[in-house]
Amino acid sequence: MRAIVNAQQMAQMDRLAIDSYGVPGAVLMENAGRGAAEIALELFAASDGRITIFCGPGNNGGDGFVIARHLLNAGLDVHTFLFADPAKVAGDARINFEVLRHMGHQVVPIAELADLPPQKPDLVIDALLGTGVRGALQGLIAAAVEQINTYHVPILAVDLPTGVNADTGAVDGPAVLADVTAVMALKKRGLLFSPGREFAGELVVIDIGMPAEIVERCSPRVWELDQPAMRNLLPRRSRDAHKNHCGTVAVIAGSTGFTGAATLTSEAVLRAGAGLCYLCAPQSLYDILAAKLTEVITWPVDDAEQGFLHRSCFQEICGKIEKQSAVALGPGLGQHPETGELLSQLFPALSLPMVVDADGLNLAARHLESLIGYQGEMVLTPHAGEFSQLTGRAVDDFLPTRIEAVCKAATDWQKTVVLKGGPTVVAAPDGRVFINSTGNPGMATAGSGDVLTGVIGGLLAQGLRGPEAACLGVFAHGLAGDIAAQQKGEWSMLAGDILAALPAALQQIDGRQD
Repeated sequence: MRAIVNAQQMAQMDRLAIDSYGVPGAVLMENAGRGAAEIALELFAASDGRITIFCGPGNNGGDGFVIARHLLNAGLDVHTFLFADPAKVAGDARINFEVLRHMGHQVVPIAELADLPPQKPDLVIDALLGTGVRGALQGLIAAAVEQINTYHVPILAVDLPTGVNADTGAVDGPAVLADVTAVMALKKRGLLFSPGREFAGELVVIDIGMPAEIVERCSPRVWELDQPAMRNLLPRRSRDAHKNHCGTVAVIAGSTGFTGAATLTSEAVLRAGAGLCYLCAPQSLYDILAAKLTEVITWPVDDAEQGFLHRSCFQEICGKIEKQSAVALGPGLGQHPETGELLSQLFPALSLPMVVDADGLNLAARHLESLIGYQGEMVLTPHAGEFSQLTGRAVDDFLPTRIEAVCKAATDWQKTVVLKGGPTVVAAPDGRVFINSTGNPGMATAGSGDVLTGVIGGLLAQGLRGPEAACLGVFAHGLAGDIAAQQKGEWSMLAGDILAALPAALQQIDGRQD
């Protein structure tokens, strides 16, 4: 997995590379600019067209000067503009500014937008500010960004589109709408979260020659999930395995009108590799669920024909599930207060690995102490609204700093927390945070979360710890969603399509399918 950093961490790594490892800053800048120039050459098909580079006075502009040199050496028509007083260009950026001057290439200073030539470029390179943005752009830089977006030609951003907050992805004013962003060394957090990721376009990471040990030395706690790491987490079956060896899951789910949620979760348990799945659901729904499910064992619980599980079901449920490997609780349980009372009894009584979602979270928010006090391995999978109920924080309050918010919840509660969204964020009780790299907007459909609950439950039953089950479950679920989107399109895909694509997703993670 590759570390994800904020602007401060990236600056710290740069300083360590220069001060402690003796890597000259000019070398890092050279590698960055050369890598971005290679991307520009791939983007730029017309050799007789015009390339315009917008540079600022700092290191991002210095990268732009290096890019200009390499493109000039390739024989291209390059026009470089500096949106600052040339006297303010210093350090490594100054070195590359002077190299261009000695080559006879004029870097044209722009004091106002009218100084720009009227010719429309065929490719624009944004090397204005990079990670230095805080708040809305003002003045000449804001005008330059707006001008870039009017050209309607391919745009390459250097490290980060100007106007996008490197830490949060916030866009508070004008921002460059890039087609490709050449990311230096490591992805910045703001490139992965909306709206910043929509402005960044395709992300291409450039190796700038930073020593690998620096990442370990800075102990980053945020990582992006990828296929090689997830492959290492896949449960492996012995050649003589039988169903009881592969984990058994008790699903506690369903109420009148919500049998679909219980069905999707139960089937996802088996698709994730668990050997057996038992569905504890209200007895009054038995006929419906029995008709829906073939491979799942249905355990009807006496609900006095009320259509929901209530506190009088406590002993019967405990007796049914005490020998299982894991529990998946919540989908379609309903919002009846008596079901909440049942959960407040179950949490202190059980210690099996458990994943809690949907109505289970909404009900548990009213009995938070019993949820937090759970003694077994527990994974919570809220979307933003459910996380708001659990924490008492407004959605608009925590979303801009969701990494910190979900990390705090996981460490305070000592539970693995999966904050579902685009992208989904997984936080472990030890402070590690993982950002998912799979999934698409088509997964915003009823029942998608129920499938995820079953996948995580199935992985817990096969022996994965909470953080690992959550990471692999989220990655596989998102990849299944990507496969389903290819087959059905983002408009028409259903949760059942995600479920049906799980086998292909797991095979792809394992390297058995492209």
